[in-house]
Amino acid sequence: MKKPNIIYILADDLGWRDLSAEGSVLYESPNIDRIASEGMRFTQGYAACQVCSPSRASILTGKYPPRHGITDWIGARSGESWRETGRFNKLLPPDYEHGLRPDEVTFAEALRRAGYRTFFAGKWHLGDGEACPENRGFEINKGGWRAGSPMGGYFSPYKNPKLENGPDGESLPIRLGMETAQFIEAHKDEPFLAYLSFYSVHGPIQTSLDRWDKYRKKALAQNKSPERRFIFDRNLPVRQIQDCPIYGGMIEAMDEAVGHVLDTLERLDLAENTIVCFTSDNGGVSSGDSFATSNLPLRGGKGRQWEGGIREPFYIKVPGTTQAGSVCDVPVSGIDFYPTLLELVGVPVPEEQIVDGISLVSLLQGQSDQRIVERDLFWHYPHYGNQGGEPSSIIRNGNWKLIHYFEDARDELYNLASDPGEQTDGLANHPEKAKVLRTRLDVWLAEVDAKFPVPDPEYDAKKEQSRLQMLENEQMQKLETQHAEYLDPNWKPNKDWWGSQVTVD
Repeated sequence: MKKPNIIYILADDLGWRDLSAEGSVLYESPNIDRIASEGMRFTQGYAACQVCSPSRASILTGKYPPRHGITDWIGARSGESWRETGRFNKLLPPDYEHGLRPDEVTFAEALRRAGYRTFFAGKWHLGDGEACPENRGFEINKGGWRAGSPMGGYFSPYKNPKLENGPDGESLPIRLGMETAQFIEAHKDEPFLAYLSFYSVHGPIQTSLDRWDKYRKKALAQNKSPERRFIFDRNLPVRQIQDCPIYGGMIEAMDEAVGHVLDTLERLDLAENTIVCFTSDNGGVSSGDSFATSNLPLRGGKGRQWEGGIREPFYIKVPGTTQAGSVCDVPVSGIDFYPTLLELVGVPVPEEQIVDGISLVSLLQGQSDQRIVERDLFWHYPHYGNQGGEPSSIIRNGNWKLIHYFEDARDELYNLASDPGEQTDGLANHPEKAKVLRTRLDVWLAEVDAKFPVPDPEYDAKKEQSRLQMLENEQMQKLETQHAEYLDPNWKPNKDWWGSQVTVD
């Protein structure tokens, strides 16, 4: 019998609560839910960062972001150029790597060395040239390049140099799913890795007429007239309700694409010899960008340091190893996929590759593993997020989570078992626990040679306060009006993306 195949599916900006398997009553994801119901669902799965490029690099390398050097989304400003964003912040963010380093050995490269055929489709956002998918272990690349969002939107023409246009109005996620299915069919007799990395559900939010209307009606039936959709949390409005019909349509389109891939495995009798993984690169966008979803009961979302920014759907199906429908509550991270997948297929971790993750095979087998249960998990984001994130570092130990902020050196301490929404700072009541965790965090930051922001001598507190007042007073009302209009039966979208009625048999 040939080595197991691997299907790795990565969503972009999909929140922890954005799937029906995770409790959403609006969005529908029956095909993605199949992966959870046929494998193991990790209830406390994390991305390695609250924004995309760092967590994507961590999946492929098995390293925390400070080790591979990509600590912000590639293209974000740093140093003195940060002032050009008009944000008036206290700190200047540090520089970061703008592509995967040449000495990183991705798990795709490790698998290719072992005889696997390798395929990539969708969003890359990890650099060009030496850092592009074709030079990082993937024989075939359909759509992966430097851009972090679909430049032509979610309907053809795509404006993507690595993906040929389809017929006008063709759906991008469906196209990526079909490209993946075609690769599987062409290499069904060889061990393969198919890495399906959706641009969905990153902005711009776009869907088809029928899907918008379906979720518009469903949202209205569930909640006809909410008094407010947004609250102001520190520095940006944050969405509190899942009722965006455009976003619901985007999740359905992505889910349909996943269905094409899973159905292809079944049709070719490959399902019982194929590992399937599904996760997202960061939390759902509840503030900033398109303000499209809510991650409640978790606080915050993409770009932010709270659980809504880093907690993800996290599913692994290993036929013959995982019990169908099993659930694991042990905290795990995107850095763990690298050693897990290599162990599952019998390929050693390359000696030259430092890996921070731990193999989850024992958990997948239903066993307890104290190495995983007792370890600390870390995050380091020394930048300002477009979605309101603050320069900070995080340690999670058991149920405790400590956040250290670089603007004023303060700490916050939360017990996630009793306070999953991070509403009550327990620092004053548990000073010794905070001290222990802060010491561990500082030791780790030194070990990974973390970079830090520095004070901006041109910081203007009055300008920053004026900007925050504008966001709370003016932008909040604009958002309330805009998102209410999405549910109006007479609402019309931009002319450049409407009208796709393409279906694929």
